[in-house]
Amino acid sequence: MKHSEIYSIRELTPELLDDYLSFFDHDAFADNPKWGFCYCRLHHFPHDQRDWRETTAEENREAVIGLIRDRILHGYLVYWGDKPVGWCNAGPRVNMTTTPDYEEPDAAVIGSIMCFVIAKEHRRKGLARRLLEAACAGFRAQGFTIAEGYVLKGVQGDAMNYPGPLSMYLSAGFERYCECCCDGDDTIVVRKKLA
Repeated sequence: MKHSEIYSIRELTPELLDDYLSFFDHDAFADNPKWGFCYCRLHHFPHDQRDWRETTAEENREAVIGLIRDRILHGYLVYWGDKPVGWCNAGPRVNMTTTPDYEEPDAAVIGSIMCFVIAKEHRRKGLARRLLEAACAGFRAQGFTIAEGYVLKGVQGDAMNYPGPLSMYLSAGFERYCECCCDGDDTIVVRKKLA
């Protein structure tokens, strides 16, 4: 049986809140506990008002509950049967607080792919690629005309490669758009036209 026949992908909705929390409570950062406090709030956090490193897991978990219920946090969960084993944060660029800091006149039509988190035992099975495909299809259905990703240059290891590798984006039809510094990291911005 192929992996693609076992896994399924679901768009995050308030009805999947418990699954989302279960994934981040137990599996998302099991092999990287120092990031366990994130709950994928990083990209929606008001960095201009407060230092992200001062937040706690409890605070971020509670904030994410509100973001999901209010349909502000968007993305896709990948399931192994009924168990969530992966996540992709993908939503409107205008909702993100960590995108590259340059004037972007097309921001309203850009969907941003911010990160991938796959439980350790399910990595290297093509799940990030499938989540990327789902994100692009979702953006297209929502009327976005550009999908954008943010590849960190020179990183090593699964944890630091959370935005996804350049090779994955290029093989999915993305192209290099520009290079910049984003939150202190050298970043390659990649884009795919969806229209």
